[in-house]
This record gives sequence, structure tokens and C-alpha cells, in this order.
Amino acid sequence: MGRKIHPVGFRLKVNRDWDARWYAEGKDFKDKLHMDFAIRRLIKKLGRKAGVSRIEIERSNQLMVNIHTAKPGILIGRKGDAVKDLRVAVETLAGQKVKVEVTEIEKPDLDAQLVAENIVDQLERRIGHSRAMKRAISQAMRQGAQGIKIEVTGRLAGSDMSRREWASEGRVPRSSLRASIDYGFAEALTTFGRLGCKVWIYKGEVLTFQQEEKAKGKKDVYVTP
Repeated sequence: MGRKIHPVGFRLKVNRDWDARWYAEGKDFKDKLHMDFAIRRLIKKLGRKAGVSRIEIERSNQLMVNIHTAKPGILIGRKGDAVKDLRVAVETLAGQKVKVEVTEIEKPDLDAQLVAENIVDQLERRIGHSRAMKRAISQAMRQGAQGIKIEVTGRLAGSDMSRREWASEGRVPRSSLRASIDYGFAEALTTFGRLGCKVWIYKGEVLTFQQEEKAKGKKDVYVTP
């Protein structure tokens, strides 16, 4: 698998659900897809201090947005003022009524996206990449992760040539479908250029070996009337 397959996309419909749940065809699909991107960018911008990790968008009778955040108090605000302003901004962008829900992330150190963004924040503050990676690994393993791998690329420490460095602890079976692996990616904007950070966190098995083999060999069956 390596760098060719996205760890989350690889496990969709097996042990991971989609972050966007709706159906459309033709031009309607393109419009809704671009609207999803715009909504995610807006929420990330308005909640940049709230530790937003995932944004789930569902369309049925109305547009529903579920925001997974490590700091729900900042996102909700005093007496819910901040989340009301956020909902109004999303409704203005989408042009329809929106229902916003906020879900708290109980263990931010086990969320790969938040870990990647935390490392990126440290890199932008000129903290050494090795120190940032070691600290993130120790915190994740202390919180109960069975394995973690962190990879940082770019002009590390201001070197003339770009390079890749990584650190890991425990086991991270990226090729196994029964493994629950969380993946996150973030970029740091530094004076030396752009640095990339990838994080894989292994949280344990969610399927048995027999279920994994069944998922691999599963084929869609079409029944004609």
C-alpha cells in the first residue's frame, strides 16, 4: 500500500463510514461536491482555534453538519452564540437551512488529524521536528494507542535539500483491512518553504480475520427483475 492508497479510502464501507453522505447525479453532483469543500473551508477558518478534526455532511430533507472538535466550548461559545453565528454563515453560503451538531473528541492525542496539526503548529514556531514527533508519539502511546507512525517531509531545519524523516512506535499494519487506522495530514508554512506531516495511528482491530477475508472477496450482486 505505502504512499499509493489513502488509509481511510482503503477502509471505506469495511470499518469506516463516509464523511459526506448524500447522492446526486450529473451537474448536481458537481455543485454539491464544491459546496461541501466550501463548507469545510469555512468551518475550518471560523473554528481554527477549536481543534476541528472531522466535518461530516449529510443531506436528506435538510443539510446536516456534524463537527468533531477537541474544544467544543470554543466552538459553541457563551450561551451558544458562536455556534449560532457559525450556522448563519453556513446557511448563507449554502443558501438553505442547516442543522449544526458539535461532537467532542474525548482523546485528542489519538486523533491523527489533530496530532498532525499540532506538529505543524510546532514546526511553524521553529520547534525541532524530532522533538515534536517524539512528544506526539509518547502522548499517543500513553493514551492507549497500539501503534503510531509520523512522517515529516520538506526542507527540515532549513536544509538546502528536501528530505523525509519518520518515527514510529508499536505496530501500524496499514495493509490490513481489519485494523482501525486513523490518518491525518497537515502542512506547515515556514520561512524555508512548505513542510508536510503525515500521521498514522493504530487503535486496534475491529474485524476478525474471517470478516476481513470476506470483505476483500465481496462482490456486488445485481439482481435483474
